Amino acid sequence: MTNTLNIRPLKQSDEADWHRLWFAYLEFYESSVPEEVYATTFERLIDPANTAQCAALAFSDDKPVGLVHWIYHPHNWKIEDVIYLQDLYTDPSVRGKGIGRALIEHVYDVADQGETPTVYWMTQEFNATARQLYDRIASKTEFVQYKR
Repeated sequence: MTNTLNIRPLKQSDEADWHRLWFAYLEFYESSVPEEVYATTFERLIDPANTAQCAALAFSDDKPVGLVHWIYHPHNWKIEDVIYLQDLYTDPSVRGKGIGRALIEHVYDVADQGETPTVYWMTQEFNATARQLYDRIASKTEFVQYKR
């Protein structure tokens, strides 16, 4: 039996599945946000007037198994906008099956269609499994992140 993978934009009816996946993503990074942030973020992501923040879900045989969030923003060194891939998560039950890669490639496709070819993201040093994928489909930069 072959699994069918479908990636599509987030929609209103996805709220419970999106919440479950994003909660698990934040938990992986030993983090959490108040319920108000979940609600506000979801509303921003499905608001058609908000073209800066976007999201998609991955479905394997119609079961939601992954999510990706990205943000368009201007860049002082480029004419075109760039895309920050902010969140990427696949359910542990489907890891190693190409879903994370497919979600990143989905964002790449969106970037290419919108003439915003630069896509970048960060991950934590300890995320060795994900970094194996990232090393295959992107170039690691030499930048170090600082935060206030």
